[in-house]
Amino acid sequence: MRIAVIDLGTNTCNLLIAELAGADYKILHQSKQIVKLGDGKIRDNQISDEAIFRTIAAFRVHNEIMETFGVNEIKVFATSAVRTADNKAEFIAAIEKECSCSIEVISGEREAELIFKGVLLAFRNIEFPSVILDIGGGSNELILTHKEAIIWKESRPTGMSRVINSFDLSDPISDEQVRELQKYFADQHQTAIQNCTEKSVGTLIGCSGAFDTIADMLDEVNPGEKQRVTQVISLEEFYVVYEKLLQSTRNERLQMKGMDYVRVDLIVPAVILIETLISSIGIKQIVQTDFALREGVLYELLAK
Repeated sequence: MRIAVIDLGTNTCNLLIAELAGADYKILHQSKQIVKLGDGKIRDNQISDEAIFRTIAAFRVHNEIMETFGVNEIKVFATSAVRTADNKAEFIAAIEKECSCSIEVISGEREAELIFKGVLLAFRNIEFPSVILDIGGGSNELILTHKEAIIWKESRPTGMSRVINSFDLSDPISDEQVRELQKYFADQHQTAIQNCTEKSVGTLIGCSGAFDTIADMLDEVNPGEKQRVTQVISLEEFYVVYEKLLQSTRNERLQMKGMDYVRVDLIVPAVILIETLISSIGIKQIVQTDFALREGVLYELLAK
């Protein structure tokens, strides 16, 4: 059986195609299209007409790919930008009519649960208390976990598209703005920080997105060129990238090896969030994984 999972996120529309055979799976294809649902209209809880056109175009590309692979079943999940949009009903109707698919808008709780299951598919067992972080355009999911259980989870509307549309960040970012964002993230994720501190969490598991970009920069590979189930990132390595990004201009980031174009504007606040959690919780190591929501859907299908 060939299954396609589409994660319609705030910045990108991500496609995964996998072959399922009993309890085994093989990932056949992964790709993404830029939709930017989190453009300037996200401040008004609206999806712009331009974003609708981009999304329709993205689904047309994905449909062509799915036809090539002979997909038997398609599952589409929409996350933060869609679930908070006042015009989400009109948006979903337009996409479903154009692309003959059914879109499920999931809650932040459900999103966090699927991310956790995607991480389980990658790790199988999480030996020590860890915090999973998925940095999105519309929301951030943090899941406190140990072994195969969720201890606590949250989804907060503090994604990077919302941040860059709420804070007038300079180029390069100023020291004052760095401190402002550190305080913002610490306040917004105060409960997560407290819970992780109480559980002596030492490992941060970073899912896709910004963490992929950090790993690509460290490995000096082009975005999407290297597929990873898990990869350890030392704090020393992280801080090299962190300092480089904080000192960079947008044009300089565009020239960096490993920089994904979709994250050129989002990566600076993203690494500030990561650093805030590292310093506030006392994180000792980062483990990056490509696995997240889409792989969580595979996990559920395999468990049936």
